[in-house]
Amino acid sequence: MASQDQSHKAGETKGQAQEKKNQMTEKGREATETMKEKANTAKDRASESAQSARDRTQEGKEETGSLLKEKTEAAKQKSSETAQSARDTAQAGKEKTGGLLQQTGEKVTNMAQGATDAVKNTLGMGDNNKNTTTTTNKD
Repeated sequence: MASQDQSHKAGETKGQAQEKKNQMTEKGREATETMKEKANTAKDRASESAQSARDRTQEGKEETGSLLKEKTEAAKQKSSETAQSARDTAQAGKEKTGGLLQQTGEKVTNMAQGATDAVKNTLGMGDNNKNTTTTTNKD
């Protein structure tokens, strides 16, 4: 009977050991599954973060490009306005200078005419001497 008792206890111990093994295996599977789920969640979050960063980078790039385009257009417009202003100023200066040169030319012509008339009058060839009578003394 002792042998049966021992055999019974051995069987019972073996059964308990088998049950413990099964429980531990199940816990290991559950832990593995939990870790896989956590790893997948972390992977998904990392992927979402990376995508979000790519999106923000693309948006920033587009905003920068848009801003750069606006600034370039503004600079072109300002340059065009400045060039037009310079052309207008040059034209006004040209007109003013032309008027001044014309006035100066007229003054020089009038002065030359006045000098010519003075010389003619001095020599008696001027228009002022045609209506006057010259008298000579015959003594």
